[in-house]
Amino acid sequence: MAKTAVVAITGAAEGIGRATAIAFAEKGFTVSICDTNKEAGFEVIKRIRELGGNALFIQADVADSTQTERWLRITAEELGVPDVLINNAGIGRNTPFLNLRAEDFDRVIGVNLRGTFLCSQQAARHMTALGKGGAIINIASTRALMSESDTEAYSASKGGILALTHAMAVSLGSYGIRVNAISPGWIETSEWRGLGQAGKPQHSERDRLQHPVGRVGRPEDIAQACLYLASSDASFITGQNLVIDGGMTVKMIYE
Repeated sequence: MAKTAVVAITGAAEGIGRATAIAFAEKGFTVSICDTNKEAGFEVIKRIRELGGNALFIQADVADSTQTERWLRITAEELGVPDVLINNAGIGRNTPFLNLRAEDFDRVIGVNLRGTFLCSQQAARHMTALGKGGAIINIASTRALMSESDTEAYSASKGGILALTHAMAVSLGSYGIRVNAISPGWIETSEWRGLGQAGKPQHSERDRLQHPVGRVGRPEDIAQACLYLASSDASFITGQNLVIDGGMTVKMIYE
């Protein structure tokens, strides 16, 4: 019997990560997730098991190298070496620039950028130890390309992820590991929260019309892109950034 493919996803307790974990489970992947939110993380595992899938949750802060090493080691031991890693964990600190504390800036960089590096390095070590290839998908943001005010820490971290993506694609290509990024635009995550916090999104006509496709994005839009980039159909794609924003970043808006 062929081995079931394994996907490891960071920040998968809520939002895009939650939807992506469930989407991969529905496609037959064995799923390992980590998050700092223990209760919501176990909710995702319960849902995947209800679908008949196999899943593992480890509470971990991706900015901590010891915790990331533990998560990926347990994943490899209990489920198998990941075939796919999705670096989704991310936080923001929308603070007026003149008041932004260095420690808050460092924390955002630590989770979003350092965490992406740490998890990618650990996963790649496991992949290469077995002489197998794999796919790494980094969730960046359109904030790497455009900004609102007071988003310096978040924007810097996401811009760093794009640079890290193409650097890793070159470094890991000879090992058969592809590395790509996805930059979501406005993705409505209110229906994908844990602990009874889920709700129905409320969007105005103006919200919808900012997008040439006529709607705000959904977590499933990103999950489906992850499935594609992880598949053999994307075997000639590496080092790229896929912007998924309903066309919002190409539409000129005059107030």
